[in-house]
Amino acid sequence: MSDSDNAMMHIEDIKKLLPHRYPFLLVDRVNEIAGETITAQKNVTANEEFFNGHFPGAPIMPGVLQVEALAQAGGILLMSQQDNPQDYLMVFTGINNCKFRRQVVPGDVLILEVEFTGRRRQFVQMKGKATVDGEVTCELEASAALVNKE
Repeated sequence: MSDSDNAMMHIEDIKKLLPHRYPFLLVDRVNEIAGETITAQKNVTANEEFFNGHFPGAPIMPGVLQVEALAQAGGILLMSQQDNPQDYLMVFTGINNCKFRRQVVPGDVLILEVEFTGRRRQFVQMKGKATVDGEVTCELEASAALVNKE
């Protein structure tokens, strides 16, 4: 995908770039890719497996899954830049300055924004922000490595 290609991606396109599957695929759609930035979304429904235990009667999306959703958005961005994305994985190497600002509950649409802020060989640095209705739910800085599946 070129820098000028900002076409939306649906779930089948996402599955071509990420190895994640149910119940751990946490990106439902890519709204835009522009250069080193991606905007994607996770539609949070009452049917999410994690709501069975977090928390019965007061369902809240675990913060760590918001972090994972941001990581997956970053993975889509990185894989969309590879000639043979099926040969690689993106693995987190660090998370810094992670803050949770608002609860995410069933019915929310989690907007995921990730920007690559640096690159060095197979490593990328990124910052990410998740929002619901324009309110920040989670923000972080992270680093990841592109590794060959073999």
